Order: sequence, then structure tokens, then C-alpha cells
Amino acid sequence: MKIRLKFMALFTVFCLPLYAQHVYDMARFGIQPGKKSNMSARMEKALAKIKNEVKDGETVTLCFQSGTYHFYPEGAAERTYYISNHDQNNPKKVGLALEDMKSLTIEGNGAEFIFHGQMIPISLLRSTDCTLQNFSIDFANPHIAQVEIIKNEGEKGITFQPAPWVEYHLTKDSVFETKGEGWKLRPMSGIAFEKASRHIVYNTSDISCPTKGCSLVGKNLIHAPKWKDKRLPAGTIVAMRSWDRPTPGIFLSHNTRTTIKNVKVHYAQGMGLLAQLCDDITMDGFGVCLKGENDSRYFTTQADATHFSQCKGKITSVNGLYEGMMDDAINVHGTYLKVIQQIDTHTLKARYMHDQAWGFDWGFPGDSVQFIRSKTMELLDGKNCIERITASDKPTADGAREFIIRFTQPLPGTLAEQTDFGIENLTWTPEVYFAGNTIRNNRARGSLFSTPKKTIVENNLFDHTSGTAILLCGDCNGWYETGACREVIIRHNRFINALTNMFQFTNAVISIYPEIPDLEHQVKYFHGGKPGAIQITDNEFDTFDAPILYAKSVDGLIFKQNKITTNNAYLPFHWNQNRFLLEKVNRVEITE
Repeated sequence: MKIRLKFMALFTVFCLPLYAQHVYDMARFGIQPGKKSNMSARMEKALAKIKNEVKDGETVTLCFQSGTYHFYPEGAAERTYYISNHDQNNPKKVGLALEDMKSLTIEGNGAEFIFHGQMIPISLLRSTDCTLQNFSIDFANPHIAQVEIIKNEGEKGITFQPAPWVEYHLTKDSVFETKGEGWKLRPMSGIAFEKASRHIVYNTSDISCPTKGCSLVGKNLIHAPKWKDKRLPAGTIVAMRSWDRPTPGIFLSHNTRTTIKNVKVHYAQGMGLLAQLCDDITMDGFGVCLKGENDSRYFTTQADATHFSQCKGKITSVNGLYEGMMDDAINVHGTYLKVIQQIDTHTLKARYMHDQAWGFDWGFPGDSVQFIRSKTMELLDGKNCIERITASDKPTADGAREFIIRFTQPLPGTLAEQTDFGIENLTWTPEVYFAGNTIRNNRARGSLFSTPKKTIVENNLFDHTSGTAILLCGDCNGWYETGACREVIIRHNRFINALTNMFQFTNAVISIYPEIPDLEHQVKYFHGGKPGAIQITDNEFDTFDAPILYAKSVDGLIFKQNKITTNNAYLPFHWNQNRFLLEKVNRVEITE
């Protein structure tokens, strides 16, 4: 059966009617594996030639031979991209800049794409019915510095050894500084991993790594006298990092029906995959992961494994492996604009607020929107529709922070109050299916979902996610990430020792935690809105500590037929020692 399936897959790629398909062997363009020569300029030239040859309606397959390919910033495509939840520094270098494509397949055949310096490995923009499959993405010299603690002498400091691939030097002012092609960093924080298990070290969270006053005390051995942390015994592996996130591994924007199959991202300086303003994304066997059990690295991405901002249609992630990343496996949300000024009865000015989320389209004529009071996170009655939207601080939405928006219906009179309001775009909200995935040994949280459309989370393994395993959020005050969840099913998942560390929103293994500054005066509920809006059933919780479920401002919550077992892997330490902690919850059913 397996042999037949593989044959059928090859037949699909190579044996479509010739009049409908172009199959390009990328070796014809000099893009060949096994050499350390730079493929960036060749790739840019090849893509331009292919795009010029293909006629509308034809399908295109770009076939790479199995092997290793190297891409450098020199000669690479240069683009100005404003990418949600990333640093908005431009221009950016791009390895494979795929733009305005239709029916395109990138067939990697197991190829390894290795990138150098600071680059976006792959971008796919304004494209329809495209597939990325069977390849991996990595960087030769990651911007996270992995070190091993060799000696911890308490008040005398820590002696550490950088991993063999880490390029570094000690500056004139005796600071440990890492470097690469076109970049330098002074890591000041880190995440500590147990050497044998690869779990994040218990009760450490984000650790400080002060390296001022460092000195060489042996071959590749550095003593940091001001780095004092008794929680880090000899043998601990530390991923030393900055908070920069300039580029994701894969950037998707303004696409329709994108499929990503059997693709692995081993490192990216931002998210593993970032998608914005896309309609329908399917990921099968996608991984942000190590290169197997014997990989000498302990980390993957600098931020989330996958992140979806202002998308619609359906987001599907099945059979994935997400591990070692410095944030969540998946985060699905929209973006609130803050109301800045009401211009007339139908028109207002609104603004992107977060420093890492601006510069791209927020909405389009015909989109449905609703308004929310920021302090209490209460929706105003009724919905409205965008008639016209234009950037007010830039010629177009590219690079814009502020918009003038005219609506088809009169604006609510409540907006005239001297208080803060946000706008949510309801059209650009997706369904989510997250199933059969493994999430393990990562920082912060396992998964975040903030969408009013149906969300199913089932048959996943959350193994030592460090913080909360599943978070339902919503915030119009800090992150400005929408929105309220109306239909969520969490079932048949297994949770193993979450909450070994404390991060934002980590009040329980499953945390329903909208950011509400004035909960006391909230009248309406934020999440839910009907009986059984959020259902948590038939899951297994294997935990060393008390908190299983935290919920705030929910109308319609069911927790039943779940199995909870307690182990002694760690000492309980969480401030929340309630199995179930509820704040302002209505129509709730909880049975263990």
C-alpha cells in the first residue's frame, strides 16, 4: 500500500496533461545541491524566467534534486515586507521570493535549504492554489547562541562553553557577543534545557545571562562572574537569545488555498511560519523541529512555530511536530485597531497600536466589523460594514499605521464617549482544525486561539509545554489581538506536565484568559455566548501540580469526562492551587 501511494504521488506531480503543466528541473538553472556556492542570485533569475514563460491557467512545478542548497544575502531578492508580529525593519533579503503565482508547486524531493546571515527563506504572496512540499529550512549559524554550563560556582559566577558552531568574541568591554554574516548580537536572556530530557529546566522561565566582565579561562571556555543562578547545574544547556524577530522562516501574505506538506523548519529568527491576510491554509506534516533525536541543538525558532494574523477560510494543522521554539506552537488571531478620532457619523480614524503589527492591509470594502470597549472588553450592539478604507499616514496600506474608514451604517453613539474603543474585522477570521500534532519542550505556551469561528483541537500531545498548553485569549489593550471564541471543542488530547514555568497568561493547563482591565464593571461576557460554547471533554491530564482549568468572562463552558492523574515529577509551585479557578463565568458544567 505504501509503495502504491508513493507511486501515485509521483504520478500526480509528473504525469498531468502536458498542455496544462510546466515541470522545471531547477538544475537547468544551475541550482544544484552539494555545493556551498550561493544559489540566491540564480534562484531570483530562474523565478523571473519561469514567471515570464508560464501562461495564465497553466500549472507549474519547480523540482529540486535531493541534497543541500546554500542561500546567502548577496544577490538575493530584496523586498519591503511588513510582517505581522515581527520587527518592521526593511528591506529584507529573501531566498525564494514567490509572488503572484497560480497553481505552483515547490517539490523539494527532500532538499535541505540552508540560509546565511539574516534572510527570509521563503515568501509566498498574492498567490492561489500553491503547494510547498518535501524540503527543510535551516540556517548555518543561528542567531540564538547555545552554550553548556561547565561549572556553577555560586557567587563566583558561571563558566560556560559555546557550542562548536557558535561564532563569538569578547568585546573590549568584556561582553560575550555572538556574530555572523552581517549581524552581531549581545544575548542578555536565555532558556535553560535539561541536557538528557531536553525539557526546559523547572521553575526557571526566562533567565538572565549577564556576561559583562567575561574572560577566557580555557579553550572555548568563558567565565561570567556576574552570571549567578543556582538553578543551573553543570551540564545545563542554555539557549542565549535577544528579543529580535526580524524574519520568519516562511512568510505567507494575501494568498488563497495554500498547502504545506512535509516541510520542516529547523530554525528561523522569528516565527517558523507567519501568515497574514490568507484564505485557507492546510499544513500536513509541517514541523518546526529538531533534526531528530541526535540533533546537537536544543532550540528551533526565536518566536512562535506558526502564527496566523487576520486570516480567513480554514486553517488546518495536522500531523505536525512543534518543539524547542521560544514561543507557542500556533497562534491564531486578528488585530484590533484603536479608534483615534470620529470624523463624522459614518467615518473615523483608527490605528494599529502594537509596534510589531502594522504596515499591512487591515480590511477591505464589504468587510463586516464590530466595536469593543477596551477596558471591559464588551462588544457594542450591532455590526457594521466597511464602505471605504484608505491609509491616512501613507499612500497605501504598505507601511501604514492609521486608516480613515467610512462605514455603510451610522456609527454607534457610544463611540463619542471619552474612553478607548477597538474595531474587530469579523470577515477576516478563520475556522481552525488542529489535530494529531505533538507540541513539546518549548517556551511560553502550547497553543493560542482567538477566533469566533469553529475551532477544534483534538488528538494532540502537549508534552512539557513549559507554560499553559492551550490559551484562549483576546486583548484590546496590549497585544491588540482579537477576538472572542464562540465555538471551541477541545477533546482527546493528552497533557503531560505543563506549567513547569511561569509566563504570561499561564494560570492553568488550559487558560481562558482575555485581558480585561476592568472586569469588575463588565456586564457582558467576552468568550462564549451560548450553552456549551467551549467544550473540554475526554482529555488526559498528567500533572505534578494543581491547576487544570482557569476561565475568565465566559458564558457557556463544559468540562467533563476528562481524566486527571497526579505525578511527582516536580514539586508543586504554582501560585494557583485550585483545580478549577473561575472568574465571572456563566452557564458552566464541570465534572471530573
